Amino acid sequence: MQEWIKPMTASCLLLGFCLAPFSTAEEPASPSSAAVLPQPPAVPSLPDGLIPSPEPDWPQWRGPRRDGISDEKGLLPAWPAEGPKLLRKIDGLGAGWSSPIIVGQQLFITGDVGDDLVIFAFDTEGTPLWQAKNGPAWKKSYPGARACCVFSEGKIYHLNAHGRLACLEAASGTELWWLDILKEFEAQNIRWALSECLLVDGPRLIVTPGGKKALMAALDKHIGRILWTTAPLEEDTTSHCSPILFQYAGRRLITNCSSAHGFGVDADTGQLLWTVPLKNPYGTNVATPVYGGGCLYYVTPYTELGRAYLLQAKENTITAEHIWTCPLDTVTGGAVLMDGTLYASGYQECKWWLVVDWQTGQTRSEFKDLTTGAAIYADSRLYCLDETGTAALLQPSDKGLELQGRFRLTAEKVRDAWAHPVLLHGILYLRYHDTLWCFDVKSGS
Repeated sequence: MQEWIKPMTASCLLLGFCLAPFSTAEEPASPSSAAVLPQPPAVPSLPDGLIPSPEPDWPQWRGPRRDGISDEKGLLPAWPAEGPKLLRKIDGLGAGWSSPIIVGQQLFITGDVGDDLVIFAFDTEGTPLWQAKNGPAWKKSYPGARACCVFSEGKIYHLNAHGRLACLEAASGTELWWLDILKEFEAQNIRWALSECLLVDGPRLIVTPGGKKALMAALDKHIGRILWTTAPLEEDTTSHCSPILFQYAGRRLITNCSSAHGFGVDADTGQLLWTVPLKNPYGTNVATPVYGGGCLYYVTPYTELGRAYLLQAKENTITAEHIWTCPLDTVTGGAVLMDGTLYASGYQECKWWLVVDWQTGQTRSEFKDLTTGAAIYADSRLYCLDETGTAALLQPSDKGLELQGRFRLTAEKVRDAWAHPVLLHGILYLRYHDTLWCFDVKSGS
């Protein structure tokens, strides 16, 4: 039986939970018995593309659509030599690579402090609101917090490095329920620990345990009960990727990566629809898939490199046909797709930035002044943070990527500045372990 904590009765009443399964007159219903919720029908009229979170602001990893694209406008076209104006720093976050999420006047971020994984809540001026623990810190290879939180309907959800998935009240940090996904789905932790940034899809919370009982699972986000599971995939375990949700051919779909495959499932049933090879000698994948225009892009270092697949709907399933390969071997930074162009950095084959044509996979240009890193796109420019702690503003043009400013985030000589940038309301958020920097990048500031 799943390890789990009963929600406090008062909290349940306030949140409108059904209390029947938690009556003192009987044991809680087994979470392993899949509950049945009304399934939203596929709506062919919905546009093809990524499905955004209904929450405002920056409620999840890589933004509203999990694609690293911000809708901000009116930003600085270039930075001064010393970088944009620093508004504030938030210190004391501990070790970790998670980025903040921001909803309304609250900012949530995680870090390993001492023996604990700590979830921090601040207001947007940097004033601490609360702290809560989500199990132990990760102290093995590359110690530090991994995954970002996700916000939905007044709650936040987080998966720690050891597989402890927790649901907390966003206003207070009160824990409502938790689940050990490794134990529940008979899964094992992986080489550099679980790192998945959870996905909320309506009433469901999506997680990829990669265990004997499920490759992927949907949980009732209110109480943690299992709603559907995807059957295990060969001998695969989970990996470090995070899923994305999108609409294609009238179906709502989720794609993610396991230790040896990229795969896609039906978002409403968990049915496995396609797999593609994505295996490297370390049995781990890090870069989340990219979707655009009926095509998916997966990347793993050392072997398959960056590959695009054309999706085709056939009867009750969907196939994925390989159409091109590019030399990218991205690990930590992911990629951004905008206006038919893919922007990403490599890891070993080309430890710099490439501009790739989405239709053909051909390299349009290269930018070698930054090493491997992560980026977000806003107001026709890329906001990059490379692994050495160099932040840069890049302007795409017919000539390639043009540098419009850069500065060092930290004076330390580092090689693990892996947190993804965040940009909201004209503020650029950059994190390196213990500190979150907040820069004003609005034009005219």
